[in-house]
Amino acid sequence: MSTLGQMSPRILKGGIALIDPGTGRVERVIALQYNPETITRTLQAQTIGDGGDADRSQALRLTGPPVESYQLDAAIDAVDQLADADEDAVRYGVQPYLSALELLLYPTSAQLAEQHAAAGRGELEIAPLEAPLALFIWSTSRVAPVRITSFSVIEEFFDTRLNPIRARLSLGMRVLSVSDLGYDHRGGALFLRYQQQKERLAGNSPAATAAALGLREVPS
Repeated sequence: MSTLGQMSPRILKGGIALIDPGTGRVERVIALQYNPETITRTLQAQTIGDGGDADRSQALRLTGPPVESYQLDAAIDAVDQLADADEDAVRYGVQPYLSALELLLYPTSAQLAEQHAAAGRGELEIAPLEAPLALFIWSTSRVAPVRITSFSVIEEFFDTRLNPIRARLSLGMRVLSVSDLGYDHRGGALFLRYQQQKERLAGNSPAATAAALGLREVPS
């Protein structure tokens, strides 16, 4: 006889994976503790001009993929870990999880120290610090290279050491396309896979007829 655990479907978690853009090695995976109930996505078309007589010949032309962004709100807590006497939860609450997310916006302290040392050596042309490539993963059909654009958190309930044991966070991300990364960058190749998956899914969308729109035929 099947047990309830065997009958229940496995629920995948969304999250972020950090990979080395050169080697593709996975450096860290951050899974959301609880999947958010909603995710907001926006797409802004990249077109030539903004209308007017001078732009009529360019009205249907796209300069590249749209600028796509994700916004999600999620909750985390350490209640179960505290009940199991997890050492990190007892000492720090949810701070380790929050720190892992916050560090997505930081260069490493080693990079900062090296940049400062290079400036002290008189190396004036210092390249901007490069972060690992972040992938937002929301099912196997949505794996997008992203840049974290915003992060805010509301910490709730504190233990006797003032460690937060519950928090609500808001995370904003911008999808990085080939327009941002180029075709030779690993992230650019991952973006093309992301778009190609959209194209495959669109091919599975239900077909409609002109009659469904109240027309005898589509005007030509």
